[in-house]
Amino acid sequence: MDMNSLSHTRWECKYHIVFAPKFRRKVAYGRIKQDIANILSTLCKRKGVEIIEAEVCPDHIHMLVRIPPSMSVSSFVGYLKGKSTLMIFERHANLKYKYGNRHFWCRGYYVDTVGKNAKKIEEYIKNQLKEDLEYDQMTLKEYIDPFTGEPVKQNK
Repeated sequence: MDMNSLSHTRWECKYHIVFAPKFRRKVAYGRIKQDIANILSTLCKRKGVEIIEAEVCPDHIHMLVRIPPSMSVSSFVGYLKGKSTLMIFERHANLKYKYGNRHFWCRGYYVDTVGKNAKKIEEYIKNQLKEDLEYDQMTLKEYIDPFTGEPVKQNK
């Protein structure tokens, strides 16, 4: 197990953090997806936070991070969401019209401490996009019955 240390402290503080764009809009595609990843990576490096695993999904962000004990999780997430909003609007000014003035992320976030199940969470984050695509395909409406070839009757 790898441990980090401060002057009088040995620590291993990993957190699984999930947050989403305002109204869960699906905006993280193409160029903006790469920009969001670069921005979040830059901000984490500035604060001395290590990204173990991360995934930018179209409508939310998953991050497995190692945060020093000298920094609270809530202050880090506030910094991350606040500064990244400013940087995203600076690079993509057209998003200001969709999101209003300086509101890109939802107010809340999800955080969970990671203990012995770190590998499982890493796998979950790696496979998140694949699972989202599979779920989207399972929820498609069938307009034609695949077995009979006839139109499906809609129950109202």
